[in-house]
Amino acid sequence: MKGNFWLTCFCLVLVTVSFSQTEKLPLADYIKTLQSEFNVKFSYAVEDVANIIITKPDTVLNLDDTLDYLNANTLLNFKTIDQRYITVSVLEKTISICGTVYSATANQSLLGASVIIKGTTKGTTTNYNGQFQFSDLPLNATLSISYLGYESQDVLAKYFFSDSEPCKPVRLIENNEMLNEVLITKYLTTGLQKLMDGSLLLNTDQFGILPGLIAPDILQSIQALPGIESVNESIANINVRGGTNDQNLMLWDGIKMYHSGHFFGLISAYNPNLTNKVVVTKNGTSSQYSDGVSSTINMFTKDELSHTISGGAGINLISADAFLELPITKKLELHLSGRRSITDVFTTPTYDNYFERSFQDSDINTNASITNSNTQSDFVFYDYSAKVLFDLNKNHKFRANVIGINNTLDYAESITDSENTTTLKTSNLSQNNLGYGGNWQAQWTDKFSTIVAGSYSLYNVDASDLRVQTDQRLTQANEVLETGVQLKTQWAITSNLSFLNGYQFDEIGILNETTVTAPSYDRTKKDVLLNHALFSEVEYNKNNTYFRIGVRANYFQKFNQLLIEPRLNIRQKLNNQFALKLEGEFKNQSATQIVDFQDDFLGVENRRWILADNEAIPISKSKQASFGVDFKQHNFSIDVTSFYKVVNGITARNQGFYNNFQYLNATGNYTAKGLEFLANKTADNFSTWLSYTYSINDYEFESFTPSVFPNNVDIRHSVSLAFNYTVLDNLQLSLGGTWRSGQPYTKPLEDNQTIKINNNYYVNYDQPNSHNVAPFFRIDTSVSYDINLSEQTKLTLRAGVRNLTNQNNIINRYFEVDPEDTNQTIEINNKSLGLTPNVSLRVSF
Repeated sequence: MKGNFWLTCFCLVLVTVSFSQTEKLPLADYIKTLQSEFNVKFSYAVEDVANIIITKPDTVLNLDDTLDYLNANTLLNFKTIDQRYITVSVLEKTISICGTVYSATANQSLLGASVIIKGTTKGTTTNYNGQFQFSDLPLNATLSISYLGYESQDVLAKYFFSDSEPCKPVRLIENNEMLNEVLITKYLTTGLQKLMDGSLLLNTDQFGILPGLIAPDILQSIQALPGIESVNESIANINVRGGTNDQNLMLWDGIKMYHSGHFFGLISAYNPNLTNKVVVTKNGTSSQYSDGVSSTINMFTKDELSHTISGGAGINLISADAFLELPITKKLELHLSGRRSITDVFTTPTYDNYFERSFQDSDINTNASITNSNTQSDFVFYDYSAKVLFDLNKNHKFRANVIGINNTLDYAESITDSENTTTLKTSNLSQNNLGYGGNWQAQWTDKFSTIVAGSYSLYNVDASDLRVQTDQRLTQANEVLETGVQLKTQWAITSNLSFLNGYQFDEIGILNETTVTAPSYDRTKKDVLLNHALFSEVEYNKNNTYFRIGVRANYFQKFNQLLIEPRLNIRQKLNNQFALKLEGEFKNQSATQIVDFQDDFLGVENRRWILADNEAIPISKSKQASFGVDFKQHNFSIDVTSFYKVVNGITARNQGFYNNFQYLNATGNYTAKGLEFLANKTADNFSTWLSYTYSINDYEFESFTPSVFPNNVDIRHSVSLAFNYTVLDNLQLSLGGTWRSGQPYTKPLEDNQTIKINNNYYVNYDQPNSHNVAPFFRIDTSVSYDINLSEQTKLTLRAGVRNLTNQNNIINRYFEVDPEDTNQTIEINNKSLGLTPNVSLRVSF
């Protein structure tokens, strides 16, 4: 009994001591205890010690040891003035902190949340545990923490300084308007994310690197995804699930764009510095969007006031650019950006490779081979954008935008005859897209909001081609003018269910003009089409179920035709690892591109926009369905999707045939079906992925023989493999390769290569697209290094190499009649970029 009694007493003493060592109490109360215990007086401001909780130190400490303890465990300076008085003041020092970002509702850590030190260029993203860290951080610094689908939050750095919680939590509140939340926060590389509806989000602010790229080139980056590629290595010809480039709807802040690339397709025309995010949707599109029977590429600029002057400038071997975000008042802000080529000042190996690739199949290279002929060409491109942001109050916001894109080519040709007489003649080509837009965003109640938007887009390509050999001038013009207005209402019925409704009106006019001298010929055609549309959809996201079901009704006033388009997007999570997804849509498109002659517009940009007339040129209509399975566990994800797409109303003229159908007019369809696979493993400092696409893509033209044959972009197999690695947070490395089946082409008949019609010889082709060029293979690499010059200024160095092994890839093959022997043909091969390096230097503040 006595032994048990003493054992019990000993345990109680240990518990008491343990409790006393971990006792928490307000610092203000502890100071009062010290004043009484040591007969001293503390001098301090009440607000400096308010709300500070400390762990009570050991009671055996003397006064000096106690003050040392307080100095080490608080952000205050306890200083002895004399034996009686002690002052307490706030320290001016830097600290090291750690925090963890959580979802307030799901209580789950958030990977990839953005944490920025306000007023500086420093920032980071949270790791897989939702944690972030900073060292040498000013005590009075403010952190801005944001995550897509959640409300941003500003937190003082000193909040995270704690002796009891190593990584203090920050809980972000979900934005109820954002039901289409982020599903995968790091998809292939930082800044590339997958949304709940299957769309891909490219966040340019957080974007890491991809192989071969030195900047977050929007239209180059999306080609890393399965089902999206360019068979001729041009962003002006992006093929999504077997479609043509004109079947991609491209929106820049709600403005429809008809032009996508500089250098006639090798560089994206959209400056990424003010383009905040890009959403790419291949199927199951929201009913608020029309056109684009293959995909929707939606680009958004920064839409919130930053209240801070920031900007940057950069230069690479092709162009220089700058951007600026300028607060004018607390409610008004101006964003500006501009970019211009520098190749008219000096040439580089990069420019030479780009020029050779862009103009290899144009009049420029063709005429350069003429005997006694000299040619000279000057090429310049530039783009600019501006945005005005005005917040009347927190419920009413106004935005206005302008974007301009320009490519100009001047070409001079001279021929010296037998009498040494030189004839000099010039040609030129310009390609422009100018867009204006504006909107009013109104939040009427917590649950009801509206957006009224308007847009104007003007695209034109003009060419004047004076041909020395024939002394003939060919002038061509293609102009598209589109204006539109849209009203959208959003009703958040609950935090999990929303209802979208709207009306849209578009007027589109297209002009095509051709003038020829010697002999004189002139043709002008102008068409206008009005379209009224009503759309409605419901979106739901709760627990394991997400769906968006909508419908769009399009009325074409000129044809008195009504098209009803259902849209479907469903995702059902089966457990923590597996989910099923089902997507479907009907869409239409009234404006398409055709090729009249391969040498139109100097042979550089031979496609021209035309408008449906509902007779020879019908409205294109697509039907698409896809079904897939997602798997995700331990930062490893697998995405398998099967798809089936039919596009009716295509014309032979907009396919760019090099076969016996080249000059025929006919309407038909194409059917693309296949499987997309993507495996992605990510961690804090690396990411690797493997993608594979299997696709069968066939035309059907009933008036042709054969009526069914492979599509021009029928790429049966496409594989890409890449690896990204981050070293010490400021050095990134990327290496990747792409392999795909060769593009189809049509050979001439071996025993009868040409045919004579009305005294002219033409290539006599065999079965259409019955052969393929050699498979395409390319390895790319990139490296990026960041240097913090100061708290507000960062220097970024990047280098990239495309086609590291200098692979000789053929991207297109066709035939022409041999001018020396009209019974024979000449094989012409268009080749991809050779080994092409590029470097960039960028300063941001």
